[in-house]
Amino acid sequence: MNIEVKVPAVGESVTSGIISEWLKKSGSYVESGEVLFVLETDKVSSEIVAEKAGLLTTKADEGAAVKIGEIVAIIDTTAAKPAGGAAPEAPKDSAPAAATHASDAPVKTSPAARRLIEESGVEPGTVPQTSPGRVSKQDVATFLTSKSEAPSAPPAQAAAPAAPTVPLGQRETRRKLSPLRRKIASQLVSAQQTAAILTTFNECDMSAVMALRKRTQDAFTKRHGVKLGFMSFFIKAVVESLKAVPAINSRMDGDDHVQNSYFDIGVAVGTEKGLVVPVVRDADAKNFADLEKELSAAAQKARDGKLRIEDLQGGVFTISNGGIYGSLLSTPILNPPQSGILGMHTIQERPVARDGEVVIRPMMYLALSYDHRVVDGKEAVTFLIRVKDCIEDPTRLLLDL
Repeated sequence: MNIEVKVPAVGESVTSGIISEWLKKSGSYVESGEVLFVLETDKVSSEIVAEKAGLLTTKADEGAAVKIGEIVAIIDTTAAKPAGGAAPEAPKDSAPAAATHASDAPVKTSPAARRLIEESGVEPGTVPQTSPGRVSKQDVATFLTSKSEAPSAPPAQAAAPAAPTVPLGQRETRRKLSPLRRKIASQLVSAQQTAAILTTFNECDMSAVMALRKRTQDAFTKRHGVKLGFMSFFIKAVVESLKAVPAINSRMDGDDHVQNSYFDIGVAVGTEKGLVVPVVRDADAKNFADLEKELSAAAQKARDGKLRIEDLQGGVFTISNGGIYGSLLSTPILNPPQSGILGMHTIQERPVARDGEVVIRPMMYLALSYDHRVVDGKEAVTFLIRVKDCIEDPTRLLLDL
């Protein structure tokens, strides 16, 4: 019996995706529940598993764009499981793969190799072949590189043409954007075109938070099983600041102004495939340990590509920490439809004035980008100063001051 493997629905607004990787190859035997391929959409990546055991035959290549409901593979459930769990491989060509060719066999030259031969002036018959009877572009590039590394000819002889540092035809790579990267690009352009984005800056002294972390880190880790980081302090500071300046906890919806009364905070996480923003729900009701555990779990899910669409929706404000990459200062872009985003930056020891004296303190620049359509400059500055005060005196967060 043949079972059709279809692209499943992974969200209401998702209509298509890309098969980013086949984890089981065509012709292999798969068990029920084994991951067949990774489906990448403009929101999340999902691992698609086999419903039944059997022999797999794929119908779509890696990198192919597929629609929801499209058949991408067939599983033959009547096929017997081969010994060792692997399907028998097709007989391989017995011809040797040595880089030689018979003098009487016709030699084919790929178009890219032919162009490279013409441009470099190489005699076609002198290029060794890695595949008998065929000269590839890589064969020509390897031959040119070996010639450039050979001892130079005597001055009386004409010098051979030097091979380019990067072989012709390999100077650039063109590929389509992934769905996630296209979605990120669309969101960023949309934010720039639809919102009146303005950024205000300040800086905060991290001495108190760093001292508190150092003093309590061992006890905190031992009790809760997770380290105390900076992000939980900033989430708490943002929540307190949103309570003090409700205008930033709002958004535009067409001609309507929507005021939020909850505190779901998005935290930007960088992954190999792009930036995602998992949301910490009801951050105002969680303590530092709860926040650190949720942040750690969300970051791991993001790196593993296991975030669900629900994990990314509904945030009212975003925090982005470019400081972990060494960024000193930036102007973050809004995460639509939110009206505010806080940019954290690297901690750097700098001379500052304290009580009439110049001292060295660990300082961090803060940047608040906001939608000027719903947030006035006074409110934005008040919000950022509130964040600064909470970080410089973390007892405010602990005592709800």
